[in-house]
Amino acid sequence: MTANGTPKSAGTEARIDWVDYAKGICIIMVVMMHSVLGVELAAGETGFMHAVVAFAKPFRMPDFFLISGLFLPLVIDRDWRTYIDRKVVHFAYFYVLWVTIQFGFKAPGFAAASGWQHAGYLYLESFIEPFGTLWFIYLLPIFFIVIKLTRKLPAPVIWGIAAGLEMSHIVTGWTVIDEFCARFVYIYSGYLFATTIFALSDRARAQPMLAIVGLLAWAVINQSLVNLGVSEWPAVSLMLGYAGAVAIIIAGTLLARAQLLNALRFCGEHSIVIYLAFFLPMAATRTVLLKTGVIGDIGTISLLVTIAGVLGALLIWRLALRVGARFLFERPIAFWIAPPKPKAVLQPAE
Repeated sequence: MTANGTPKSAGTEARIDWVDYAKGICIIMVVMMHSVLGVELAAGETGFMHAVVAFAKPFRMPDFFLISGLFLPLVIDRDWRTYIDRKVVHFAYFYVLWVTIQFGFKAPGFAAASGWQHAGYLYLESFIEPFGTLWFIYLLPIFFIVIKLTRKLPAPVIWGIAAGLEMSHIVTGWTVIDEFCARFVYIYSGYLFATTIFALSDRARAQPMLAIVGLLAWAVINQSLVNLGVSEWPAVSLMLGYAGAVAIIIAGTLLARAQLLNALRFCGEHSIVIYLAFFLPMAATRTVLLKTGVIGDIGTISLLVTIAGVLGALLIWRLALRVGARFLFERPIAFWIAPPKPKAVLQPAE
């Protein structure tokens, strides 16, 4: 392993500290976005958290997708059966399970508005049009398949097409098409430039003061372009997406170097847990706080709902483990189509 914790060989797979920190930052920003916008929509007004969400918008999802592509070079050449099991079936299992759970909570409201037949139609439609907050894990397998299918094509051509799609800001109304066009360049970049990204993290760890100066400069530029209303312009959006992704990587590296905010690292290690389950505590806390009126400030409500979403998801996970419902967060062996990787065991001394 390098000083940064990155694998030395392509065959090595291990947790990397800064990656977990970066993923922790990303998943909290995702929960924050859904929490803040949900509260503001229900309340009909905005609070101080709106500015935080706006600041993060240019890079929140680009960074998540870029990180999702970082370890693809380690597995891209696996046989198709194993690759599909790890990169398609894995996410499909959680999507089907959790879209059913989410729909179970929302179906009565749909039925009250339009009848049970229409509610059933909406459930079936969710397998074509991703439902609610789950579009990310719906899209990941599509990205993984496309990258494997195109891995022998000229990388500059694929990247150029992907960048062009992002800058085109295509809007069809179909989530899969629109988000594919907007996000593919980032996951492909994580795959294509993984070595460069790990090297960048190593440099940030070796030169922390320079990294901090760079982060401050990025924050000022990002906020300025957001304030000017140009952050979503073609080319500008791509630039800010990359810049923000790099900034989160550097921030994660510095936090890992200093061993600060280990709660962020924990969230990153369990980002899939938070992503799958945060909707329930988020929605419940939002309803309670807005209906009781015990807190009048919308920004404070938004912050509390964000915290509840993150902690509530982790609590649901712990309860699931305690009551034997591991299938909610761990794919059972019955749903594997390739043998799982054997766990490491200690070898007896000779």
